[in-house]
Order: sequence, then C-alpha cells, then structure tokens
Amino acid sequence: MKAAPDDILNAGCEERSRKEDGDRMEAINRWIEPKKALPVTRQPFSNALLKAMIIPLVVEQVLQMVVGLADTMMVSYAGEAVVAGVGLDTMVYTIFIYLFTAVSAGGAVVVSQYIGSKSRENAELAASQIFHIAGLLSLVCMALMLVFGSALLQAMYPETEPATLEACKTYMWIVALSFPANAVYNAGAAIYRSLGQTKITMWVSLLANLINVAGNAIGIFVLKAGAAGVAWPTTISWYIAAAVMTWLCTGSRRAEQLRVRGRHVFRLNVPMARRILGIAIPNSVENTLFQAAKVVLGMLVATFGTSQIAANTTGQTFWSLAACMGTSMGTVFITVIGQCMGAGDREAADWYMRKLTRLSLLLAILWNVVVMALTPLLLPLYDLTAETKRLILIIVAIHNLFSALVQPFSGPLSSGLRAAGDVKFTMWASIFATVVCRTLLSFLLAKWLGMGVIGIALAMVLDWCIKAALDLVRFRSGKWAENSVI
Repeated sequence: MKAAPDDILNAGCEERSRKEDGDRMEAINRWIEPKKALPVTRQPFSNALLKAMIIPLVVEQVLQMVVGLADTMMVSYAGEAVVAGVGLDTMVYTIFIYLFTAVSAGGAVVVSQYIGSKSRENAELAASQIFHIAGLLSLVCMALMLVFGSALLQAMYPETEPATLEACKTYMWIVALSFPANAVYNAGAAIYRSLGQTKITMWVSLLANLINVAGNAIGIFVLKAGAAGVAWPTTISWYIAAAVMTWLCTGSRRAEQLRVRGRHVFRLNVPMARRILGIAIPNSVENTLFQAAKVVLGMLVATFGTSQIAANTTGQTFWSLAACMGTSMGTVFITVIGQCMGAGDREAADWYMRKLTRLSLLLAILWNVVVMALTPLLLPLYDLTAETKRLILIIVAIHNLFSALVQPFSGPLSSGLRAAGDVKFTMWASIFATVVCRTLLSFLLAKWLGMGVIGIALAMVLDWCIKAALDLVRFRSGKWAENSVI
C-alpha cells in the first residue's frame, strides 16, 4: 500500500525537525566544549550524566523558590507589617542556614574527592562526620537564638515599627527550633549530591515543600496566625525532610550507595573532622560574613519605611528564583571538580571548569529571561501597594540582567575553585567583594545618594562584578589546582 501524500509530508517534516534539533544541539555542544580536547576515557561525566544531575537540582531549587514566592504571597494577606517582619528575621535566620550549608558543602568536597580516589571507607567516614559536626553545631545555634534572639532583634532594629518587630520575633523563635533538622537534612543532601544522585534530594525536597505550602495556607487563611502561620509549617517540613534523609543515608543497601554509619556519627574522628573543617571553616566564614553584611544592609533598609522593606523582602524572593540556576550549577561544580581532583586528574578538572562555566552562562541567560518575563505576571497576585510593586519591578530587572551575564563567574566558578580546595582564596575574595565593597556601595548609593532599595540592588550586582573578575584571574593563573584536600 502506498503512503498517503499527507503521511509522506508529515514524515518529511518530522525528519527535518529532528535534523534541526540535532544541528542546534551540535552547535550548543561546540560552544560549551573547551577548545582543548580531553580524551573521552578521562571524562567521567558525560553530557547525559551532567543533564541527569542538573535537571533535578534545578527542579529542586525552583520548588524551593516557588514555595518562597507562595510564602511571601500568602503572608502579604496578613499585612505588610508581617511581610516586613518575616523579611527582617529571614536575614538573621539565613546566617545560620548558610552556616549549616557551609559545613555540609565542606564535607561534600571531601566526600567527592574520596569518591574520585576510589576510597569508599574514607568516603563513608567523611559522610558520617558531616552529620556529627552539623548536628552538634545546630544544637548550639538553636540554644543561642532561643535565649538571646529577641534581645538581638530588638538591638538590631530599634527604629522598626512595633507590629513589624513583633512579627519578626515570633517568626524567629519558631524557626530557631528547626535548626537541627535543617542541618541534618543538608548533611544528607550533600552526601547524595556528592554521588551525583540529585533525584533523591529533589523528591525529598518536593515532599517537604508540599507540606510547607499546605501548612502555610492553613496557618494564614484558616488559623489567621500571621507570622506564626508561616513559621510552624517551615519548622515541621524541615523535620520531616531530615527524618527521610537520615533514613535514606543510614538504611541504604545498594552497593553503589555510601552508608552513614552510626558508630562514626556519634564519635568525633579528629583527622577526618580536620579535613572537613579545613574546607568548611573558610566556607562558613565566607557565607556567615556574607549574610552578616546582608543583615547590616537589612538594618539600613529598615530605616526606609514599610513600603521599601516590603519591596526588598518580596524582591529577594524573585532574586532567589532567578539565581537558582547558578546555585544548582554550583553544586554540579563541587561534585565534578571534587571527583576529578580526588582522582588526581588536574587537567580534567581544568577542562570541566571551562565547560561547566560556559554551560552555567548559557543556562543563566535563558533562565533569567524566563523569570523576568514572569515577574509582571506574578506581581498582581501580591496584596501590595502600587509603589511597592513598582520598586519590585525595578530591582528585579537590575538583578536579572547581572544574574544572567555576571553571576555564573562569581558563583558557580567560585564553587569549582572551592571544590579543588582553594578555599582561602574564595573566602578572602568574597570578604573583599561582598563585606567591604557591597556594604560601602550600599551606604553610598542607598543612603547618601537617596536611592533606597534600588541602590541596594545596584551595590549587589557591582559586588558580583568585582568577585567575578577576581575568580577569573585566579582560574587563569592555575594556582587553584595546587591545593590538597585528602
């Protein structure tokens, strides 16, 4: 039977479409691949494997950001004072989250390098010690915030309106209870990401975020609980995520999966802890000072009035959504570069640094275009004043432009340097760019020149430009590859 003319035409169209898709992918691959070739036998991470790692990471980050958008959206119906209060406390709360993340990231570098060196026993010991260090640190931080948190917030925001400060204190007290769960979840997630098994963390994150969103809806719209209606679901969802991740890390029976051993979790192994902390401490200092600078700037924003505080708080949620591609790629850098360095193949590490940086730039451009297009569509869902929404559009546009073109060099590339063990450089570069330059520029633009939150946004992206320049110079020098972790 002869094929119908329409069938022949459709088959020809499908063939042309496949050919065009193939040509586009080939062109993209040519642009991403470094000019200097690396034998396939020395490429432990194929394009397919990288794709399998990146997609779940991006989905996980987007889920977290969407939940953040939903949180801010729902809290907006409790009033701008609550939005502002939660935003001011989040700046303090995030210091501790960054601290726990830094410990886990330091452990992930060590675990990745041991995986690359084919030392399973040491990889499992390192994985177990991440739980020990992160758990102990989180308990200390929780106790400090429960005892001194209210006084700290009162001292930090003396000019804040009473309703805003009360919401801030309520949110702080409740989310401080989530510190141990957050630390344990991040420890387990770091281990799975070191193995490149990012689908696991994606599904656990999905579960936690669904619980969080449902809890927020109940707390805000049913119980009318204000800041507490957002804080309790956050804390509960972290404990559920921590329980699931602990079960996965300790109960796995698959041959390819590392297991966290109880006998190593509850006993400090000094040599291994020293390796982990050798990465984690500079990383913690970097992240903590970064967030401390944001807190100082939050204190500055708190003097601008409720509308600008609310714009800054909501704008940061959009910023986080736009930056999630860079965050995801930073995790990929740690796994890939860490395993290459652990295997002793510095040439492969250099090759992947170039390839992943180009890929990060391409993905960041595409993603930020999408987020910028969605922003005007999402803003009407917020119960905010017209002036607040106008400010949000301006600061999001500034952020997204530089997030697309500059942040891949100041974020993901920096993670690659850190994964190679070049943590002291990344620490000092961040301190200079963020703590010094961003803070000074923020006061200059926002306060002295009267630009408000727009000045804060401009100072932030100028910080990225400085950090990107420093990272590129360091990478080109080759000194980043001279460090030893294991």
